[in-house]
Amino acid sequence: MDLQTQETKNVLRRLLSNLKSYRTLIIAATTCSVLNKIFDLAPPVLIGLSVDVVVREQNSWLASLGFTSVPSQLGILAFFSFLIWSAESLFEYLYGFLWRNLAQTTQHTLRIKAYGHLQNLEMAFFEVDSSGRLLAVLNDDINQLERFLDHGANQIIQLIITVLTIGGAMAMVAPGVALLAFLPIPLILWGSINFQKKLAPKYREVRERAGDIAARLSNNLGGMLTIKSFTTENWELERIKNDSDAYRRSNRKAIKLSAAFIPLIRFAILFAFLSILLIGGLQAWKGEIAIGTYSFLVFITQRLLWPLTTLGHTLDEYQRSMASANRVMDLIDTPITISGGSKNIKPNKVIGEIEFQNILFSYKGRSPILNNFNLKIPAGKTIGIVGSTGSGKSTLVKLLLRLYQFQAGSITLDGYPIESLNLKDLRRCIALVSQDIYLFHGTIGENIAYGNKIASEEDIINAAKLAEATEFIQNLPNNYNTLVGERGQKLSGGQRQRIAIARAILKEAPILILDEATAAVDNETEAAIQRSLAKITKNRTTIVIAHRLSTVRYADKIIVLENGQIIEVGTHENLLKMKGAYSELWRVQAGIREN
Repeated sequence: MDLQTQETKNVLRRLLSNLKSYRTLIIAATTCSVLNKIFDLAPPVLIGLSVDVVVREQNSWLASLGFTSVPSQLGILAFFSFLIWSAESLFEYLYGFLWRNLAQTTQHTLRIKAYGHLQNLEMAFFEVDSSGRLLAVLNDDINQLERFLDHGANQIIQLIITVLTIGGAMAMVAPGVALLAFLPIPLILWGSINFQKKLAPKYREVRERAGDIAARLSNNLGGMLTIKSFTTENWELERIKNDSDAYRRSNRKAIKLSAAFIPLIRFAILFAFLSILLIGGLQAWKGEIAIGTYSFLVFITQRLLWPLTTLGHTLDEYQRSMASANRVMDLIDTPITISGGSKNIKPNKVIGEIEFQNILFSYKGRSPILNNFNLKIPAGKTIGIVGSTGSGKSTLVKLLLRLYQFQAGSITLDGYPIESLNLKDLRRCIALVSQDIYLFHGTIGENIAYGNKIASEEDIINAAKLAEATEFIQNLPNNYNTLVGERGQKLSGGQRQRIAIARAILKEAPILILDEATAAVDNETEAAIQRSLAKITKNRTTIVIAHRLSTVRYADKIIVLENGQIIEVGTHENLLKMKGAYSELWRVQAGIREN
């Protein structure tokens, strides 16, 4: 077995494994396809019997069953024709309904399973994979599978039933002529398998190119302001054109190969049909086979061979779907490297003491950003963390939230290693306002209540007051029902940050982290937020990360980081007296000239 065939079988096995709960539906749909095809193949038999009745009259095959008169024989044929056509129509409806239902169910199941798994992957995964490619997998690839199950699976099953049923019937009534009909089938199968092998890598390339386009479009739509401000519209259009042209070229290679399949198959079918038409006709003329049998053979040969012309299209769809299934299964099978522990904790029972002990951490492919790092954060205290860009400030937050896994050391919450805690429980204990504010498309009220689904309107308003967001919200056309747009683009940077602070407040977590939470607000708003910090941080362990030292001025303790190491610790006043890195940074930001 070659590598390509083995890979296809593995993909199919993985796909069926993910759909094992729908085994009954698959069996029912398959059964209806089989029965429909059996009844669909009955009319040529009826035609042969009717010719036999008209030609041989009382000597026909039906006469041997006791129906001696021609009218009674034709009446029986008419009755069975009615039953067969009715059964065929019934099972056609049933297989159509069941296969489409299975296709929609599969589409829904795989999309939910893939997206659910995607959410559980660590942040490092998203650093090496583009959102556009992931969108293509979750949307286009899963839709490709749905299209194949809609039609292709039924066509393959019915093709197999056609070959087996007709082959058996022809072998019974005219073995010699049947051999002629079956001569081209090995050639057709050989050609189909070879086409399949050659098409598979081409369709993998097509799916990859589709992912590239999706990634480019996703990036460009998200960066439209940058594109416009740098007037790079023509350049970006050219890049989209190149990606689209690469996709078109990949498709063209696949189409060029798949389009050649059906004409070649037609010639193989023509050989078989002409053989039966001529040789079978001569045998009927000589009386070696009955005229009714000859009529049956002529009609049934078409029913046997002609569906094989669709084999190319069916295999084409199959290879596309397997290429898509492979990408979906690869996503679902991506290992989760960060998993939660077994210990459950409730946010209202958490004291909030955090300790980093001998932490070693580096991002993939980079030198360590934290090396033998130690820090203890007392419960209920406000800790400010400052330092230059890349010193490791935000990394501490990511490790605490277990968005990344450190390589050595331990982090504890109330004395428990965070790896031992239920991951969702751990994250419920932490309310984060990140430096990259993300608002979901919806209303202001919905975004504030995002972390607290049972929040009342009064709770939302109170959180907005604490975040100093009430004034600008009330000036909006629909107040709390105002739509913020995708990523909050209808609001200013400062407005988005205040909404994010209100969202964190309403989460009511025992640990609050403000990561550059006032970076995009003006001085007046920052002062207002500082006034409310005393209320926000009450009974909470608070970590404030900032470049603006005024944001951390009133913290219980300030940590100064440089190259992943703590170089200074103290209150604002104590650090100024040290005349070290913090004092120098304060002097620069405050605009104090050196004497």
